[in-house]
Amino acid sequence: MNKALFLILIFFFFNNCTSTKKLGFWKNNEKNQNNKKNIKQILITDKKKLTEFNPQLKLNLNIINIENKTFDNKNNIGSQNYTGLLDKVGSYNYSKLDDIDQLNFKPAFLNDELIFFDKKGSITKYDNSQKIIWKNNHYSKVEIKLKPKLYFAIDNENLLVVDSISKYYSVNINTGNLNWMKSNTYPFNSEIRKHKDKIFVVDYKNTLRCYNIKDGTECWNLQTDNSFTISNSKNSLIIINKSVIFNNSLGDITAVDIKTGLISWQLPTQNSNIINETYNFKISKLVSDGKSIFFSNNKNEFYSVDFQTGITNWVNKINSNITPIIINNLIFTISNEGYLFTIEKNTGNIIRINDVYKNYKIKKRKKITPVGFVVAKNKMYLTSNNGIMTIIDLNVGNIINNKKISSQYISEPFIYNEHLYVIKKGSIIKFN
Repeated sequence: MNKALFLILIFFFFNNCTSTKKLGFWKNNEKNQNNKKNIKQILITDKKKLTEFNPQLKLNLNIINIENKTFDNKNNIGSQNYTGLLDKVGSYNYSKLDDIDQLNFKPAFLNDELIFFDKKGSITKYDNSQKIIWKNNHYSKVEIKLKPKLYFAIDNENLLVVDSISKYYSVNINTGNLNWMKSNTYPFNSEIRKHKDKIFVVDYKNTLRCYNIKDGTECWNLQTDNSFTISNSKNSLIIINKSVIFNNSLGDITAVDIKTGLISWQLPTQNSNIINETYNFKISKLVSDGKSIFFSNNKNEFYSVDFQTGITNWVNKINSNITPIIINNLIFTISNEGYLFTIEKNTGNIIRINDVYKNYKIKKRKKITPVGFVVAKNKMYLTSNNGIMTIIDLNVGNIINNKKISSQYISEPFIYNEHLYVIKKGSIIKFN
């Protein structure tokens, strides 16, 4: 009897194993192993204290293309045209925003004018002398109490707006009057990208939405995996040729056909455990040179991904959620610990590491984190959460100057028309 029972249990065991295989368990595991073979990991070492590497190595960045843009559908702004005098020439004042250190704000630049918003969601257009041209608010009293945060895109004479309370609308740039306004089911949590007569944006449910610029009607939407918590990081999206590529709060990178909304490829970069940690998970903006997509996160991963296939070119161990900048065949980024990395774009090899915060005492240094940077010619302008802007000579990696901008948090810097701008609570500062 015991022998018969034993044989029955053996039968059920092997039968369940066979069923599991039919359900695809082994197939998925085999697929994951194959995907891992496509990843070239540049540094395979145990976690250790970060130090400088080739800090005296000299680069030649005197012959590079100089751009004059703050907006690019691939986030590839390169090196900007700015002399770097950092002389303050004016301030654009507005009512103070809350939690500026948790959101990525960006003014809309047009010719000699600037558009921004305040804590009530009022949109203000300023002239070159920082005087108000018009100021309009398109929210109800109840909505104003929610303190909407706005993200902008420009389409000819229209300012396209999405916000943190699920509204999206179009405003006439010349008058500030409303063209149309609509509501989404969930608030938005990404940049806006414009392509021809459509805009693209991602909401807090990790859904990519495509809207018609003319009247705001939805063309299509694509839902990706959702997390149980609200992410503290803004999602990023770029447009390359006929594809829109975006990340969600779980670290998945998805390429979608602009016309149909169908997935071309998807690359998960995190394991399933990230679902419970999305509030702390932070990823940089996606940046592309048209062939590869580059991004990093605060999980010690810097990726290069093939644009056409979604296959990983290489992964390096760099802990950063700061947007990288591509110049020639080099990538520059700042780690969350304050180290400047210079990386070969095609191979992923780190050729130099410079300690940007080495002049700070250890106790003070622990409280300092980088916010963002721009590159002007061969200089880097880096802002930190202590209100300091650090100017670095990229040719040699040396610190030229540390300039106090504010006693509080300041935004990443922006360069437009040979001027540098920094946002702080209550004003946008303009520098010559």
